[in-house]
Amino acid sequence: MAKFSLPQSYRDKAALLGALAASSLLSVLIYAGRVAYSGHWTYYFLNWNLFLAWIPLCSAFALWHVEQHNLRVKGLRFFLLLCWLLFLPNSPYLVTDFVHLTHRQKVPLWYDMMLIFSFAWNGLILGFISLWIVQEFIQTYWGKFTSWLIVGFCLLASGFGIYLGRFLHWNSWDFVLDPHALLTDILNLIRDPLTYPRLLGVTLLFFSFLTVAYITLTLLARVRWARVD
Repeated sequence: MAKFSLPQSYRDKAALLGALAASSLLSVLIYAGRVAYSGHWTYYFLNWNLFLAWIPLCSAFALWHVEQHNLRVKGLRFFLLLCWLLFLPNSPYLVTDFVHLTHRQKVPLWYDMMLIFSFAWNGLILGFISLWIVQEFIQTYWGKFTSWLIVGFCLLASGFGIYLGRFLHWNSWDFVLDPHALLTDILNLIRDPLTYPRLLGVTLLFFSFLTVAYITLTLLARVRWARVD
C-alpha cells in the first residue's frame, strides 16, 4: 500500500504551522487591543470560533502523522476523519461573523472591520489547508477523481453546516450532546429543501465561493514564477 506523504519537508511544515499560529495570534492581539481601548469584551466569540477553526487542521495533521508513521490503531483514522468533517464548517463560518459589524463603544468601524476580517481569513486558510491535507490522503488511496468528488461534498456540507450554525444555532459538538434533535432537523431540511429558500441560498452560495477559492489556492500552490532559462 502506498505511503501517504505531503510534498513538503518537515521544515516547511513547521514553517507553515508557525505562520498560521502567528497569524492567529495577530488576530487575538487585534482583539486584545480593542478590549484595551474600549473596556468591553465585545466580539469575544471570535476567539472561540477561531479555536474551533483550528480543530480541523489539527485533526488533518494528526491524520498525516498517523499515515506518515504507519500507525495501526484501530478506528483512529476514521475518528480523525470524522472529527475533521464535523468541525470543518467552523472554519468558513467565521466569514458570517461580519453580520455583527456595526459601530460599538466608539471603536472606529475600520478597526472592527479589520478585526473580523483577520479572524475570517484565518478561519478560511485553516480550513483550506486541512482540506488539502485530507485530499492528499484520499488521493493516495482512491485516486484524484474520487478525491475531488469528496472535496466537493465536503465543501457542500460546509455550506450546509454554516446554515445550521448561523440560522438554527447548532454546533459541531451537538452531534454528541443532542444527536437526535440535530439529525431530526437535518433530515427535515434535506427531505424538503425547497421549503427553505434561505437554506438553498446560503448552502449553494458558500459552496460556490469555497469551491472557487479552494481551486484557486490549489492552483496557486503549483505555480512557479521563477525565471526559466
